[in-house]
Amino acid sequence: MYRLIWFLSTAFLLNAADFFVSQDLYRLRDVGEVQISPDGSRIVYTVVKRDGPGTPSSEMWLMDAANGSTERAGVRGSSPRWSNDGKWIAFFGSADGKTGLAVMKADGSHAQVIAPVESTNFPLPSAGERMSWSPDGREIAFVSAVPSTEADEASSDPVVITRYLYKPTAGHFTDNRRLHIFIVDIETKKIRQLTTGDYYEHSIDWSRKGDEILFLSNHESDPDRIFNYDVFAVSSADGAIRRLTNTKNAEYYPKWSPDGNNIVYEGTKRELTSSETTMEDTHVWIMDRDGDHRRDLGATIDNRQSAPAWSADGKFIHVTVQDRGSVQLYRLPFAGGSTKPAVVIAGNGSVGRWSVSANGNIAYSWLTPDDTPQLYLMSDGGQRKLTGLNADLLDAKKIAPVEPLEFSSVGGMRIQAFLTRPAVLESGKKYPLIVMIHGGPHGQQGPGFNAKAQTYAGHGYATLMVNYRGSTGYGQKFADAIFRDQDGAEAKDVLAGVDAALSKYSWIDKDRLGIEGGSYGGQLANWIITQTTRFKAAIPTAGISNLISFNYMAYYHDYLAVEFGAYPHQNDLLDVLWQRSALKQVANVKTPVMFVHGENDNDVPVAESEQFYIALKDVGVETMMLRYPREGHGLRETKHIVDCTERSIEWYDRHFAVK
Repeated sequence: MYRLIWFLSTAFLLNAADFFVSQDLYRLRDVGEVQISPDGSRIVYTVVKRDGPGTPSSEMWLMDAANGSTERAGVRGSSPRWSNDGKWIAFFGSADGKTGLAVMKADGSHAQVIAPVESTNFPLPSAGERMSWSPDGREIAFVSAVPSTEADEASSDPVVITRYLYKPTAGHFTDNRRLHIFIVDIETKKIRQLTTGDYYEHSIDWSRKGDEILFLSNHESDPDRIFNYDVFAVSSADGAIRRLTNTKNAEYYPKWSPDGNNIVYEGTKRELTSSETTMEDTHVWIMDRDGDHRRDLGATIDNRQSAPAWSADGKFIHVTVQDRGSVQLYRLPFAGGSTKPAVVIAGNGSVGRWSVSANGNIAYSWLTPDDTPQLYLMSDGGQRKLTGLNADLLDAKKIAPVEPLEFSSVGGMRIQAFLTRPAVLESGKKYPLIVMIHGGPHGQQGPGFNAKAQTYAGHGYATLMVNYRGSTGYGQKFADAIFRDQDGAEAKDVLAGVDAALSKYSWIDKDRLGIEGGSYGGQLANWIITQTTRFKAAIPTAGISNLISFNYMAYYHDYLAVEFGAYPHQNDLLDVLWQRSALKQVANVKTPVMFVHGENDNDVPVAESEQFYIALKDVGVETMMLRYPREGHGLRETKHIVDCTERSIEWYDRHFAVK
């Protein structure tokens, strides 16, 4: 009813069909993986679709980079990778009724599965490449799971738990399978196993010299308790392994230089890294092929860096950099050329997946304020947009503008937020504001297209996304500002953002404020409603309410140790955690709350919503809980996202007086 009233009041401006609505999510399509051929002539990319049952699916497409002509590959798959000679594309998918590691010719023909691939439900955060071509294009290295010598805790009756890290990221209990490296001959389909043991090997890269394959593995004495990837190299001939790093910090995404003499990787410096998130910004590092002479190549860039890759001549390394809500692509000098980092792709948006050809052309996905990630090409001729998968849908919609908002918060710290206006603003009319808080806490929000924010905008809501202290994209000091202070100053940053928005935009109704967030954003939503009654409705998704119970029930147990500098049983930290838990302050809550949680969430177990839900019932606060089956941490199935969005609007409308 409330929605109808609002739409009728603006009917003279736009028809309701002109706004972005939750059902439009089924029609949105994104560009996912992007791989340009070595000679730069063709691009293979995946298109992510949401129109089927369950989670989004991807299909592979091929494009002629010169004229933009496209054709859909005859098979479904993901993670396409070109052979070094550009004659073949390897991928994970299906062909001829089989599923596994597959190859097809450069034109998408002759697809065939050449090796079965098994998986594990054991959490391996920030894992990199699952396959890598041999230099001569005759073989492919890949990772696949094998049964462990330990019992399968996921299927035993009774379930016998012996491991410290016994929960996967979603589901019940770990299957104890280990990931190892295999090599398959693409012509004979003969498979040989290269590594063995009770470790997990992943993030592989085959040297152009053909002699060794890089990989990551955690070889700590108790790897379940201490998250620490190190870099190793295994001989492709006899399986002999060399350990290249033995640091207290973590390394990620190792890549051989084209001449095989150096290795680039992503790394940190601090001794304790969480498997869930890291307060320390990852940087691009370089070392010799023997692991010597390590240096921080990205030291001059005080922001989080990710996914490094070499130029074909070995003189430069490309890397993405988070920067004030956007993601840019940088080029760092390694040998010769400029001595300073150069920004290659920047703007009001974010680079997603990307790859560089031998001639320096870059194919990449780009998220803009008015569209989901689409395919672009950077060449000597400049930037070209190659796909417009949502043109028919979004060109007919009123897309609300997004604008940055900066303000001062506690201690004079400057904070940036992004405000999405309602799709239509009538003079003299007041509009509700929904605060949408990002997770992490070490993440960022920006101006890129946000389907939920646009749905809210079409319904007449403004939304505010605050990059509170602790967020990435603003330098290491800013990320560290949350240390030992969860549910502290960063919560005040969010409230200061609301005050700044109210001060700048006279059309925001201070009496119709809502608040929501996912993961850490859900935690902050839980906490903030214990500190103020200014919000008329709240929707925490997968949020922590009790920092103590969360620590001992989540799949990872090192997160709070990184965030607070000690384990909960040390230094009276349990007392601090309880004081900073929303559950401890529940008697202060007056705001109606609708909890959202996935039934299979092991990142933040559903008990975190259950506790707060019952506590609010005891206090006498209006509350309800949405529990989504099959979902882990956050919602993945399109129908669940649509359902949750529609219920969210109904929840806010119920508690906002219509004006």
